[in-house]
Amino acid sequence: MTSSSKAFVGKYLAKVCKVLQSIDADAVVATIEMVEAAMHEGRTVFLAGNGGSAATASHMANDLLKTAAKKHGRGVRVVALSDNVPLLTAIGNDVSFEEIFSGQLESLARSGDVLVVISGSGNSPNILRSITVAKSIGVRTIGFLGMDGGKAKAMVDVAVVVPSDDYGPIEDAHVVLNHLITEYLRELP
Repeated sequence: MTSSSKAFVGKYLAKVCKVLQSIDADAVVATIEMVEAAMHEGRTVFLAGNGGSAATASHMANDLLKTAAKKHGRGVRVVALSDNVPLLTAIGNDVSFEEIFSGQLESLARSGDVLVVISGSGNSPNILRSITVAKSIGVRTIGFLGMDGGKAKAMVDVAVVVPSDDYGPIEDAHVVLNHLITEYLRELP
C-alpha cells in the first residue's frame, strides 16, 4: 500500500465515523420503535430510493424479512418499491417518473403501514411525492436522509439525517442504519 492510498483510506474511514457519530440517536430510536410496532401489528414497511438508495432499499427489505426472522420465525412484512422494474418503467413511461413509488403506494399501502424513504438529498420529486401520498393514506413516514435533509425532512414523521454533503458516507451510514435496525429486531426476546 502506498502512503497516499493509506492516507486516503484513513481519511475516508474517519469521515464515515464522524458522520455516524453525528446521527441523532433519538431519531434512530423512534425509527426502531415505528418499525418494531409495524412488525408486531402485521403492517407493511415500504422502502423507496433511487440509484444507490434503491440498492439500500432492496438490501433493507432482504434484511428486515429474512435476517430479522432468524430468531422469531418471521420477519417484517416489507416491500422495496424500487424492485419491480417492469412496474417502475410502466408507471414512469405511462404516467411519470415522479409517480413510480406513489403509484404503487396508492394500490398497496394501508393506514398504519410505514414508508421509509432513502435519499441522499431529500429532494427527489418521486420521493417527495411518495411521502405526500403515504400521508394521505395514513401511512407513517421515516426518512433516511443526507445533507440537511432537504424538503423531505419537514415532511416525514421521523427524519434520520446523515449530516454530510458526500454521497459515499451518506449511503454508508444508511446501510449501517439498516443493519442496526435489523440487528435490534433480531435480538428481541
